[in-house]
Amino acid sequence: MNVAVLGASGWIGSHIVNEALARGHQVTAIARQPENVSAEGASVREFDLLNAQADLARAVQGADVVIAAIGGRAAGNHELVAHTAQRLLAELPNTSVSRLLWVGGAGSLEVAPGVTLVSVPDFPEAYRAEALAQGEGLEVFRSSSSAIKWTFVSPAAEIFPGEPQGSYRVGGEQLLTDDNGNSRISVIDYAKAMVDELEVAKHLNQRIGVAY
Repeated sequence: MNVAVLGASGWIGSHIVNEALARGHQVTAIARQPENVSAEGASVREFDLLNAQADLARAVQGADVVIAAIGGRAAGNHELVAHTAQRLLAELPNTSVSRLLWVGGAGSLEVAPGVTLVSVPDFPEAYRAEALAQGEGLEVFRSSSSAIKWTFVSPAAEIFPGEPQGSYRVGGEQLLTDDNGNSRISVIDYAKAMVDELEVAKHLNQRIGVAY
């Protein structure tokens, strides 16, 4: 499959690029600073989401699926999340791309009926703006009438570096926790879950959560 990864130089995006390449997919790694993409075997293209005039169709040319790993925490421009979701849903139908997989956040998952993780009192303040931005992005997807088939993939509450730890679970709107009440997944296993969904296309136009 021809896959374009938007945000390929980031922490999560780079792991997704490596996982897709390891499975034999043709990968186009797209980044604002392409010199920061080090994945051997990927085609690399430059694209700046902050530039409204940048040619998205050219950046994703030839791709069947786009995986977007977009966040605004580094530069503090959290509005980029919802804006990018809107732009991709509007412009991708005019390209070869038929599906969009989105690296979402855990903050909009529910810890109790109608209670989101980001709304609980002890949610880390350092991640609140990012979590709220991803929640806004999710609402963009849910309200869209785009022809693009999308999947919003939320990680566990804690996504961490490290080796793969085995199988993972897939849930829906509820935050997945283990027997000790922890919600965790390694970035490598998150990337595995993302590429699994890429290959099976089981959750079209849905949000899913993945965790141990």
